[in-house]
Amino acid sequence: MPVREIVAAVCIIIGLLVVICATFGVFRLKYVLNKMHAAALGDTMGLFFIVLGLIILSGNVFIIAKFILIILFFWLSSPIATHMIAKVELLTNQNAEERMKEK
Repeated sequence: MPVREIVAAVCIIIGLLVVICATFGVFRLKYVLNKMHAAALGDTMGLFFIVLGLIILSGNVFIIAKFILIILFFWLSSPIATHMIAKVELLTNQNAEERMKEK
């Protein structure tokens, strides 16, 4: 097995582990902002490693360009969506400050 396939497999496995951990974080954490943080990390970091593994496996320049555009789109849209959801949570939740102080 070539080294390229091994490195790609390792990247894809790391990405899958990050996504799985983020999924457990979304279901286990109680507060909305904490759940959002777990989802955002899984979205950006997990997707990056999976697509990086696919880029390593791919040999076509056009396919690599498409993968890079996918990563850029998610990295530009995910923080904006996360910020908007957090803003709505803070504006609509009356007890947001008390919940943030809890440990």
